[in-house]
Amino acid sequence: MKITVVGTGYVGLVTGTCLAETGNDVLCVDIDKHKVERMQNGEVPIYEPHLDILFERNINAGRLKFTTSLEEGLAHGQIIFLALPTPEDEDGSADLSYVLGVAKNIGKLMTTYRVIVDKSTVPVGTAEKVTAVIAEHATVDFDVVSNPEFLREGFAVDDFMKPERIVIGSSSERATALMQRLYKPFVRSGNPILIMDEKSAELTKYASNSFLAAKITFMNEIANFCEKVGADVDKVRIGMGTDSRIGKRFLFPGIGYGGSCFPKDVKALHKSGKDNNYNFQILDAVINVNDKQKTALIPKVVSHLGDDLSGKTIALWGLAFKPETDDIREAPSLYIIDELLARGAKIKAFDPEAMDNVKAKLGDKLEYADSMYGAIANTDALIICTEWSIFRTPNFSKLRAHLNQPIIFDGRNLYDVADMEKEGFTYFSIGRKEVI
Repeated sequence: MKITVVGTGYVGLVTGTCLAETGNDVLCVDIDKHKVERMQNGEVPIYEPHLDILFERNINAGRLKFTTSLEEGLAHGQIIFLALPTPEDEDGSADLSYVLGVAKNIGKLMTTYRVIVDKSTVPVGTAEKVTAVIAEHATVDFDVVSNPEFLREGFAVDDFMKPERIVIGSSSERATALMQRLYKPFVRSGNPILIMDEKSAELTKYASNSFLAAKITFMNEIANFCEKVGADVDKVRIGMGTDSRIGKRFLFPGIGYGGSCFPKDVKALHKSGKDNNYNFQILDAVINVNDKQKTALIPKVVSHLGDDLSGKTIALWGLAFKPETDDIREAPSLYIIDELLARGAKIKAFDPEAMDNVKAKLGDKLEYADSMYGAIANTDALIICTEWSIFRTPNFSKLRAHLNQPIIFDGRNLYDVADMEKEGFTYFSIGRKEVI
């Protein structure tokens, strides 16, 4: 099939590349001329494990191409995916200006029947808005479909190629048949393609992300309470997770969630509720608790090192909001950095992938090390913000030798408390015993 993907951000590029991998002829459209030239030259503009291999293979096979021309994209694709940004507006709502702007141009440029697919995460009712905007200018038939993505950064290629489910919101039999044909190769193992109305499909994405955010937040509340009463959150987590109704995933406490999806989607659903005279009280709590959780380590740092950190140099391991990505959007590390700098500390940081993005945002406000051990040389404490696998089994003797004091503030509970006590570290984590 001939497919066009408008927008080559995280979702668009993964979508286009993976659709090409199953033999489709894919044309990706982006207004950024420099970015398009880089992709045409075989350069992947984002970091996502395994994407580079598929990207190169499908460019070389001629199945994956790039252009800046929306008109060319509309002439090419039977199905037009809109993978455009929907950034958080000042009031927490999703900004649909990019989606509706492209929809307007599609209406003007479209010359034959096309299926327009909302791949972006959008509020309930967006398909209706897109339909209205296109219809205002269109002279040919078209259908608008909602097809939300459920991709985890760091696992996006696997998630697309082997989805747990595919959600298609469509009231058109013609469009539904095309979408089912497109996705058939991805569900050969029997995972479902769920057909529903457009509004239900739109809400499914927001509800899924908000539920997972609530699960993380609840576990962080339990961890904070564990510290008050002397319980061990790891034992509580395992005890809860063995209940099949609860499950083991998303029960790991830490310094809050970040990234491009959970913070934005929770706020957008919360705002959609207000717009429809409904107050999502549970989302009020999720937003407030997560905001505070991002700096949950700071009181521990202050309690041990003092409120005035002038003359102190703090090492930071991890800048991305999660491992296996270079995404720093709403990353807890950024909030911790702000708090440390405000107290006069100097910071030496290391992250395997995200340092360039932080440098572009914060410049020389902190020092960037070329290795995890380079970051801790002659520092007064280590703070762990991201659970990259290389941080899980460090050389503890080397750690002690590099740190001025063997102090670790672990925001991701990477190490066993008893082991850290034996190793001679002062160790603070989330919801567990402090080692002093």
